[in-house]
Amino acid sequence: MSIENDPLAVALFGEIFMADQLARIKLTKALPKGMQISHFSVLNHLAHGNTERSPAQLAKAFHVTRGAMTNTLNKLEWAGHIHIRPDWDDARRKHVTISPSGRVARDVALNAITPIIAKVVEKIGPDKVRSVLPVLREFRDQMDEID
Repeated sequence: MSIENDPLAVALFGEIFMADQLARIKLTKALPKGMQISHFSVLNHLAHGNTERSPAQLAKAFHVTRGAMTNTLNKLEWAGHIHIRPDWDDARRKHVTISPSGRVARDVALNAITPIIAKVVEKIGPDKVRSVLPVLREFRDQMDEID
């Protein structure tokens, strides 16, 4: 069987695409009004890192274009959820940090989506979820290596 027509690979991608779509729909509905998953993801990333990041670093971390990240950052800055400052050594570069308001918004969003995620984990079973996580991480790593 040729690798191009591998039914296992097609089924894997089909399930990942459908799970992603359903998760995005359900979680977007639960997020506070006006917040998108991309906004929550950036706030969550900045809250965990607790350090400044450049827009380019964020774009790379989320595998999006710099333009897409700039759009997301502009919306977050307008909402007061992040601070963007120039690099004091190179004015062409910028640094992004989460604001106190952004931490609150991230916490409110996390509290809104956690029951949904917890319910799914409960129904699947924590042991099954733990067993699939290494496979999903390896899948992500392999996708990251493909040119």
